[in-house]
Amino acid sequence: MAKKKDKTKRKWLSRTQKHILLAVLVIYLMVYVAEIIYHTYKPLPEGVDYAGAVHKTDDVKMLTDLTYAQNQKGDGMRHELYIFDEVYSMIDDADEFIILDMFLMDHYTDEPYDFPKIAETLTHKLVQKKTAHPDMPIVFITDPLNTGYGSYESKWFSKLADAGVEVVYTDLEPLRDSMPLYSGLYRTIFRWGDIGGKGWIPNAMSSEAPKFRLASYVELLNVKSNHRKMIATDKAGLVTSGNPHNASGFHGNVAFKVSGPIINDMVEAEEAVVNYTKEESGQTLPRVEADEPEDGEYAIQYLTEKKVKDVLMEQLAAAKEGDRIRMGMFFIAEPDVVKAVTEAADRGVEVKLILDPNQNSFGNEKSGLPNRPVVQKLVEDSGGRIEVRWYNTVVGQFHTKLVMIERAGNVHVLNGSSNLTERTLDNYNLENDLYITAPADSGLSDELDAYFTRLWDNEDAMYTLDIDEYQSKLTRPQRIIYALQEWLKLTSY
Repeated sequence: MAKKKDKTKRKWLSRTQKHILLAVLVIYLMVYVAEIIYHTYKPLPEGVDYAGAVHKTDDVKMLTDLTYAQNQKGDGMRHELYIFDEVYSMIDDADEFIILDMFLMDHYTDEPYDFPKIAETLTHKLVQKKTAHPDMPIVFITDPLNTGYGSYESKWFSKLADAGVEVVYTDLEPLRDSMPLYSGLYRTIFRWGDIGGKGWIPNAMSSEAPKFRLASYVELLNVKSNHRKMIATDKAGLVTSGNPHNASGFHGNVAFKVSGPIINDMVEAEEAVVNYTKEESGQTLPRVEADEPEDGEYAIQYLTEKKVKDVLMEQLAAAKEGDRIRMGMFFIAEPDVVKAVTEAADRGVEVKLILDPNQNSFGNEKSGLPNRPVVQKLVEDSGGRIEVRWYNTVVGQFHTKLVMIERAGNVHVLNGSSNLTERTLDNYNLENDLYITAPADSGLSDELDAYFTRLWDNEDAMYTLDIDEYQSKLTRPQRIIYALQEWLKLTSY
């Protein structure tokens, strides 16, 4: 009889334990889902998702970086690099202040090339300027990727800080989570596992770079960033797709330099990042005193985050038969944009895209995502009306983020840090673009046309390749896997 009671008791305890475990699991799942929902849609920090005023100007300068060769083997390779030379000149010319926001700055590489020493040169220029003008405000805003998310100190930003430059590592926590399934786990479990100590996990950027701590690596996997790329001084502002990163020195990039009151818009957007990062410090960044021109050949506007997408979608929707859309783009995948481009082609708009084949990243082989499956969809859904060429990336990447929409006698231009992806355009990352409206018969429009035509027609080198060079049809399982990745937001782009 006693044995039967003991057996019954054990069964009762077993049922109780199961109920407790089930209750704990249900509570955890509720917390997990709540974390996902809140951090996917939470309010953005004040000043993020910014659109400045539209300014008139006659002063817009286009700059490009290109690496190209005569064939796919890389014979006759040449580098035309102008963007960071212009940045260095802007630093030299500044009299009152310098403000930069750059995503990535380091010197590590595993590739056997003599890359430009951009990180070293930019650091030297800023230190030199601060030493000569110790009272000049110089602020450098950047992404915590440059410290391995707290795993190590950046050699270059340490030098800047030691010289008196204000270095601001952007706080990414207030930004929305772009990979919710993972970020829910990170916020409920993984983030509490920081035990400090030295890094021991290899750095994905380069084997030469300092190693990551586990806590830093799980933070990295949230995949969100301050991806902006700009410099503003009292004389001019420049927005680019390029980073001051040595191993990116041979990437293809485009920048535009402007002047006048738009500089204050650029500074205002950066001031918001400084203040939310410093927990409402109330810091005021310097401004320029510039008269607003009553007229000018070009209209220019500074945009960040989703405001870039708003303008892009408006212009894509407005394109009609006989108009023209041309893009030079590193990533294209955002569903609304892909649909809008396809619909424009269906309306009779000429669409030409020069895309990076997503073949390599700093010497590492890539899968071709997202561009190759997206290109297949664009071509199939448009009945072949969308034309695509791949950039011949003999070294580096075609890192450009340039959109040109020619309609109603104007060319509408977007260029800056913004890839055409959900993480970029839907208020996850911090991003920035210049939006320029130029008459179709203007000097800037001629320059843009010459740039694109040179690449598309391979005028003096093998800049671009036929679509078939990289494109292969996806199998049904591959389509399903890609669709699931997109739907679940389990992507790195």
